[in-house]
Amino acid sequence: MLKKIDPVEKILLAHQKISAKTLEEMKQHNFHNGKYLGKALVEHGYIHVNALLETLSRDLKLEFLKLADYPKDNLPVSGLKVSKTFLTEKIVFPLKLENGCLTVAAFNPFNHSVFEDMRIASEKDIRLVLSSEDDILEAIETYYGEGVSTMDRMVENIQDDDAARSDEMDTAEHIRDMASEAPVIKLVNHILSQAIELGASDIHLEPFNDDLVLRYRIDGILHDFEAPPKRLQSAICTRIKIMAKLDISERRLPQDGRIRLKTSGKDIDMRISTLPTLYGESVVMRILDRGNITVSLDHLGFPEKELGQFVQLIQKPYGKILVTGPTGSGKTTTLYAGLQKINTPDKKIITIEDPVEYQLRGVNQIHVKPSIGLSFASGLRSIVRQDPDVIMVGEIRDSETADISIQAALTGHLVFSTVHTNDSAGAVTRLQDMGIESFLISSALLGVLAQRLVRTICKHCKEEYELEGALAEQMGPWGRSGLKVFRGKGCKHCANTGFRGRMGIYELLIVDDKIRELILSSASSHLIRNQARKTGMKTLREDGWDKVIRGITTVEEVLRVTLDDKN
Repeated sequence: MLKKIDPVEKILLAHQKISAKTLEEMKQHNFHNGKYLGKALVEHGYIHVNALLETLSRDLKLEFLKLADYPKDNLPVSGLKVSKTFLTEKIVFPLKLENGCLTVAAFNPFNHSVFEDMRIASEKDIRLVLSSEDDILEAIETYYGEGVSTMDRMVENIQDDDAARSDEMDTAEHIRDMASEAPVIKLVNHILSQAIELGASDIHLEPFNDDLVLRYRIDGILHDFEAPPKRLQSAICTRIKIMAKLDISERRLPQDGRIRLKTSGKDIDMRISTLPTLYGESVVMRILDRGNITVSLDHLGFPEKELGQFVQLIQKPYGKILVTGPTGSGKTTTLYAGLQKINTPDKKIITIEDPVEYQLRGVNQIHVKPSIGLSFASGLRSIVRQDPDVIMVGEIRDSETADISIQAALTGHLVFSTVHTNDSAGAVTRLQDMGIESFLISSALLGVLAQRLVRTICKHCKEEYELEGALAEQMGPWGRSGLKVFRGKGCKHCANTGFRGRMGIYELLIVDDKIRELILSSASSHLIRNQARKTGMKTLREDGWDKVIRGITTVEEVLRVTLDDKN
């Protein structure tokens, strides 16, 4: 029990980052145990390290630095009379010596005796900045050349025999105890926070015969990262299950759950899926940053002409608008942006989705639950009876849903939905394949938007080069040998990928009188596409080439996500 109010306790309570109940729980379990309170709170999962340091930074008016922001050269370590052991034990690292002042990164800003020792040893004034324990220790290891990674440091405190027992013993109590220990909590928090900082959309933990694989999906591409050892597989999976409120004793069946976090001032939702495999449970976590969704059509990457046409479509009083593309092509974001554009007090908007990924203010959103009979089709029937002006159906998966949505569009509702097809014209034949009569499609359909996401070139390492050879030929009339285009060299800002962020490329088919005639005659998607191109439709690949020439993305990216226009 603390005899006086700890300064960290006082600051976190004042900023409402922890509750008095949390502190009481820590004291009852003796989690504090003489440690720096901030460290104990982080280790036991009561607060994320970034939230702790950002709060202290604001209150104490001290700068908060991450490892990427540390100076890369002229570090003052060699000229100081301090050992590696001292720096590691006290969790401090000298960053800069300037004008008689030594800048020191510290995890615990209240360790005054340490700073006084450094002042005496250096004979310099001390200026403090805040940094996480992991970043400071990694900087120490990097400088002293031993190359011990953050992951290695975290797992060294977890005993081999404890981890091994977690796989051998079947009792839920033992597994829970193992997963509730501070080192495992810290390890899982590190995996989550690293993914969030890198802007990953998914975390994949995959068990194999001899090892555990950790991969993050960043800007749509999976990247390998340093993984925990295989022996910790069960403990890590159990910790994630506890956070997602799943059954930790069930390892034979797939499970789905949800985790809600607040980190670095962001509200993060995580959808958790576990799947039993030959070598243990595979875990995939989808990260949904509720504060990071772009819901403005102006910022999605629409060309000016297509943006104007799409805005005109979504302001029609009734009819059906389809958005098409593969999974992960940004269809939901485009639909949300469209709904947000027309979301006014005089309109009632209802959506039915699987799942509801982001909450939209002023929009009634329904999450389908097939297990209790709430499917897209049954939900859509009920929605129509709620007197909506605008309806969004997350996906048309069957003929029943397709039929009800078409009928709704014909009876005075504006209906948004998605289908999975390769291009815009293919959506028409997909509806016909589902059994929808051609005359109904031609009457209801206003337009089809096909889209893909391409990675955008990192602004920090962007470089110009001349396009030559096969890549220039791929661009056809858009390209020529010697054309100046751009690529990313790779830097710390983009994790050495050369890309940071994504943007849409679009193909908008407007259903005019000529297209209606073709639909009525059950013309092939190829004929519909050719007619649309005659009236000015830009294809996905053409929009991609336009973004290549403007220096937004690369030729390789456009080739990766689009089909040849000749096909």
